[in-house]
Amino acid sequence: MILIADSGSTKTNWSLVSEDSNAQSCITDGINPFFLSEKEIINILEDKFTLPKENITTIYFYGAGCIPKKSFLVSEALNVFFHANSIEVNSDLLAAAHSLCDKKEGIVCILGTGSNSGYYDGEKIIKTVSPLGYILGDEGSGAVLGKKLLAGILKNQMSDPVIYDFYNTYHLNLVEIMDKVYCQPFPNRFLAQFTPFIYSHISHSDIQKLVKNSFVEFIERNVFQYQKADRLPIHFTGSIAYYFKNILEEVCSQFDLSMGNTTKEPMSGLIKYHLKKN
Repeated sequence: MILIADSGSTKTNWSLVSEDSNAQSCITDGINPFFLSEKEIINILEDKFTLPKENITTIYFYGAGCIPKKSFLVSEALNVFFHANSIEVNSDLLAAAHSLCDKKEGIVCILGTGSNSGYYDGEKIIKTVSPLGYILGDEGSGAVLGKKLLAGILKNQMSDPVIYDFYNTYHLNLVEIMDKVYCQPFPNRFLAQFTPFIYSHISHSDIQKLVKNSFVEFIERNVFQYQKADRLPIHFTGSIAYYFKNILEEVCSQFDLSMGNTTKEPMSGLIKYHLKKN
């Protein structure tokens, strides 16, 4: 049996797939080697992984932060926990490419808690633009949308109904917000948790402007750095791309870009890709 993992900064989706395409799934916390040690990754698996381990022969792990200099941490942790015959660790961007493009050329983008993008030639990721994280980059991501929302709320740049509903919903004060953002672990997850509020208030013009401007920034600072962006389909995966698809389509149309596939998550496409591969 093969085990496929798709990990973002917030959660990891696991699917255990047999040759007849039957799949079992579970969810654990996000596994990002930029923020977690090998021991911490093992602890997450011991605490949250609920699928049977006995017959796993091959593991395909795709994750945020899984660059060559960091992916060995994930490989070692998976080896300790599973003892599989074969373990492959790749970036979440390659997961998006395999899922959205299969073996066709395209521009692939992730808009979830974080954001990322790359040019895929049908086999591998040829070029990327560093996402830089939610402080320096991650345009269009849940963390950046949440950051912009909080900044607008705290500086009274949002309409009164939005500000009122925010405090009535979350019961947070300035000191608590500052502590969560600057002193507590995983501030990106804290910031991204406000995207359901943004979605539920999308009818407000200031919220629409916030989301649209973030997507414009993503296109201008990332997608336009790929030479074939004006000729290839631009594919998207991730909860932000999925739930705010209408605004994303509007922005792509504004720049005369061809929008390709959009999915909430890449797992179903990954299962098809690896069953075909095997």
